[in-house]
Amino acid sequence: MPRPLWSGAISFGLVTIPVKLMSATEDRSVRFHQVHTEDLGRVRVRKYCEAEDREVAAGEIGKGYEVSRDTLVAVTDEELEQMPLPTAKAIEIVAFVPAASIDPVRLSGDSYFLQYDGPVAAKPYVLIARALARNTKVAVAKLAWHGRERLVLLRVRDGALVAHVLKWDDEVRDPSELAPKEAKVTDSEIDEALQLVDSMTTDDISGYQDEYRKALEAVIEAKAEGRQPPKPSTEAGEPGGQVVDLMAALQESVRKAQAARGEDAGDAEVHEMPKKPAARKPAKKTPDKKTAKKTATAKKPARRQRGA
Repeated sequence: MPRPLWSGAISFGLVTIPVKLMSATEDRSVRFHQVHTEDLGRVRVRKYCEAEDREVAAGEIGKGYEVSRDTLVAVTDEELEQMPLPTAKAIEIVAFVPAASIDPVRLSGDSYFLQYDGPVAAKPYVLIARALARNTKVAVAKLAWHGRERLVLLRVRDGALVAHVLKWDDEVRDPSELAPKEAKVTDSEIDEALQLVDSMTTDDISGYQDEYRKALEAVIEAKAEGRQPPKPSTEAGEPGGQVVDLMAALQESVRKAQAARGEDAGDAEVHEMPKKPAARKPAKKTPDKKTAKKTATAKKPARRQRGA
């Protein structure tokens, strides 16, 4: 486990649980340095003071808020730590809500484990963890950390409390203008889509891996050893770009998903949608001789009447 990032206590009514905040995830992305392409010399970012026109050390750098274009207000770390916030050293639980009521878009992506801090914290820690594990609710709490107050969701994983940082309401944009307004789908297409959902449903996503990172590491390893990087695979063809019948595409998707799970789904094919013909006048039918004769005979009196 990495070192604790924060220490304080969970405030649960009159119960106080000393805890330490530990990062629950790690970034495994491949990172690059900026270099001068001609000689691979490192390109570094240096911090200069505009007033003195010189480079400054990290210890000389503080925080300043721009009140107006020409006015900055300095705020020290000590002042931030001494702000009169009840959540400064506590994760204050403010409510319990159904887990399904939390919109996933509010999850910021930052997750942390909460480690109980000391023998006294063990019993209340286990108490709240088991209480959460026995129902479908999660705890919503407030925490002041890194210069701001955060809203966090608390849940249980393998007996340990996990904190997920949530976005505040005003940090989530309104997506109402993004959805298509005119597109129509049939009930049959929706039913087929639901069947596809069922055929792709799983309880375990642990088998998925970062294929991009693996390919990038292979490129770096090859170049470090003086070899040519691996060639891209040509097995996966380019997207066809054809317009396909939606229902047929859904049926074929269901068949493939069921086949991947070892289920017998029968045969299905995806057919290209027939192209809509350009607007044109209806073709004139060629009448047979009898019909033409009757028509001509029927029209003669009409022509005599018009000429009268």
